[in-house]
Amino acid sequence: MSAAAGRRTALLWATAAAGLAVDQSTKAIAAVTVEGHDPVHALGGAVTFTALRNSGAAGSFAPHATLVFTVLALGVVAFIARVARSVQRPGWAVGLGLIFAGAGGNLTDRLFRTPGFGRGAVLDFIQVGHSGVFNLADQCVTAGAAVVLVQAMRGVPMRAKSPEFGHP
Repeated sequence: MSAAAGRRTALLWATAAAGLAVDQSTKAIAAVTVEGHDPVHALGGAVTFTALRNSGAAGSFAPHATLVFTVLALGVVAFIARVARSVQRPGWAVGLGLIFAGAGGNLTDRLFRTPGFGRGAVLDFIQVGHSGVFNLADQCVTAGAAVVLVQAMRGVPMRAKSPEFGHP
């Protein structure tokens, strides 16, 4: 692996580690300070901190499919781990790192939060306006997907093209 490729891989893993650390830290704080308490309104009521255990996907979609979402998150983190060394572009590294952080953060909840291993409910605790309640892992996935989408729309390849064959 070239030095540049090594830097892109390091950028991906640094982004993933930072996002995962912030997500898990804020969930730990919310579990102690928000869960079991009345909602807290901030910024003139624009933001509300309220705890919600979500066994489904965004917006409590498919609440009885926790195991399915656990397997999907495992697939996402495994795929990103597999391609991480081949990412040659910084935008892709940041985007995939954010997606890894988000999928990994919610996967951690599904594996280790109640009611049990692989069936845990994700802790959502932030509401902006009248939106659904979410957590920072959700925002990492959204931001990462946006970055990846921009890279794809701009025609930026994830990997450098092989001069010998004209493809990765």
